[in-house]
Amino acid sequence: MHAGVSRGKLHAGWIAATLIPAWLLSAPQETQARVMGITITSRTSPALGGASFAAGAYEQLDGVATGEVDSTDPQNAGITDIALAPRNAHGMVEYSTDISILKPLDASRSNGVLLYDVVNRGNKVVPGFFNVGATVDNPAGDGFLENQGYTLVWSGWQGDLVPQPGQLGIRVPVARRADGSAITGIVRSEFVLSAPASTQPLTAGSSTNTPGYPTASLDNSRAVLTQRVHQYDPPQLIPNSDWAFANCTAQPFPGTPNPQRICLGLNGTGGSGFDTDHIYELYYTARDPLVLGLGFAATRDVVAFLHRSPDPQNPLAGAVRHTLLHGTSQSGRWSRNFLNLGFNADEAGQIVFEGMNPHIGSVQGGFNVRFGQPGRLAGTQHTEKQYPGADTPLSYEDTFDPYRHETAGLLDRCRRTATCPKIVHTMSDVEYWSASGAIDTTDPLGTRDLPQPDNVRIYQFSSTQHGGYSPVAPLPTSTGICQQLPNANSYTYNLRALLAALTRWVVDGTPPPASAYSRIEDGTLVRPEDVGFPSIPGVAYDVSRVFNTRLLYFRGFEFDETTESGILFEPPIPLALYPGLLPQVDGDGNDVGGLRSTTLQAPLGTYTGWNTRRAGFSEGDSCDLTGSYIPFAVHRADRAAGDPRPSLEERYSDHAGYVAAVTGAAQALLQRGYLLPGDAQATISAAQASSVLR
Repeated sequence: MHAGVSRGKLHAGWIAATLIPAWLLSAPQETQARVMGITITSRTSPALGGASFAAGAYEQLDGVATGEVDSTDPQNAGITDIALAPRNAHGMVEYSTDISILKPLDASRSNGVLLYDVVNRGNKVVPGFFNVGATVDNPAGDGFLENQGYTLVWSGWQGDLVPQPGQLGIRVPVARRADGSAITGIVRSEFVLSAPASTQPLTAGSSTNTPGYPTASLDNSRAVLTQRVHQYDPPQLIPNSDWAFANCTAQPFPGTPNPQRICLGLNGTGGSGFDTDHIYELYYTARDPLVLGLGFAATRDVVAFLHRSPDPQNPLAGAVRHTLLHGTSQSGRWSRNFLNLGFNADEAGQIVFEGMNPHIGSVQGGFNVRFGQPGRLAGTQHTEKQYPGADTPLSYEDTFDPYRHETAGLLDRCRRTATCPKIVHTMSDVEYWSASGAIDTTDPLGTRDLPQPDNVRIYQFSSTQHGGYSPVAPLPTSTGICQQLPNANSYTYNLRALLAALTRWVVDGTPPPASAYSRIEDGTLVRPEDVGFPSIPGVAYDVSRVFNTRLLYFRGFEFDETTESGILFEPPIPLALYPGLLPQVDGDGNDVGGLRSTTLQAPLGTYTGWNTRRAGFSEGDSCDLTGSYIPFAVHRADRAAGDPRPSLEERYSDHAGYVAAVTGAAQALLQRGYLLPGDAQATISAAQASSVLR
């Protein structure tokens, strides 16, 4: 066992001796590092097509930051495998990360707030989420962020990305044994395809542009590949003679040998290649794990450097008064892991981010594990269900988990260092259906609501889907691989209001609006079987198929569930099933609790946090991360037989009635602080210009 290693919290007595893994590693604590320099390689001034905003014109700087970590410092023990990373001449572990900065040309016109956008699989997210109506000719859209005067900062943190134009990554070292030999271990990979293919990268799936850890041997005789149609079907073994570690895109099976690709010849269903109707799962011996946890240290120290350093290499020296973080989906989960691991204290013990908005990231992820695959989902119903993320304490406040016999919360470490940020936590309905969202606000058994800490606000964007929907986009017309149309209930304007509220909270202490989410105590959060979803013709609703259960897994004695770090035992072994909870709905099938948008208060249909996969794509399983939009009939005479939902005409009488309903909803949300004045007016104007009941 390595120095600084601590065992996971699962009791050994729970696991049969024959299941104890051979691969064991450490649990993390805190880390320290330092930025050695920033090199700007590109400057665009003015940026964004030369547009001018309330904060004036902007410029964009792109470059690289270099840093190093003292691997002998006990505070760095939290970075998995840091003790096995190569060191430079100074005895330090080096990394370099891409950075990008979008800032007002005139710093005096900025709001003094650095908004750090945690990149998602290397991609910038904040501009597309907050700026409405962006086009090629108008890349800033309505310029919401620029009109507020934010300085936007991005840097790479995911160490396994293949360099791509416009994406930001980080270069981290490969861990090696003390004698310099390669480290190997069992890795589990999963493939769910939206289009047939002969060949997949070894970490294909949600990890879009990652090549995967190379196999230790091209001989696949000790590897295992299986397939199943549905998540809970027994896996079927694919003979090793029918697949190879190879690339078959240029020539047929067995293709060209390749240690980071898998080619499927015969798929066991009478065809060749990977199809769209199966979940494929591969177990193989990989080599050369990356020291992925360095991404946490790099982010912490780049932001601390930009915020406080007077170094001439700092392009923001003296321009930053406050720091905020926004993370979306994968990067929202990463943000919660960053906080949980104690990285919000810099090397001087000062707070890094004063405010955080983890968005649609209700769990965590495998960001600091040996052979980690950070691009994976943290376990949705159909896709990548068994990957780590929901193992850890999910609530901010401490709570007791009777299955793990531990009391813990995400704020434990920052409380010890007095570096806890103000938190605005936002999530869609998909997080409840697919990613254990209810456990963020209840005890692990779902018996009671938890009190929220004074520095935390939680907002459920009721009846919305994971990625949201643009408020200026037309209603959807294509179902894609799902059975229903995607959810058209936008949360963009509500998210903008809450970012502005978080900024005021950090800058001048003005409290944000009250938390708004479904609760046990008022009956808006219930057991899955108690959700009163209406029977709608043409809608296959089976809560047992689309709701993603949360399981306690055994992942190895040197995997620390509390901090989501160490070495993973594969395959994970399910030990217990946590009870689940879901938002209750009204007669239309729309949520009754949480933050209900103008669309939900003046609906055009049913909006859900779930959808089902159509034929040819594992029909009936969850269409993960996608909600449903099931339109109302326009007139009473148009209602399908058996549809209990009133038509638009029955609800609003005419166009003026619809506009009045939207106006009332917008004004109420504005008064409560859930809409900004300009966005409230934009919502009303859109209703007036719509064709609803004209």
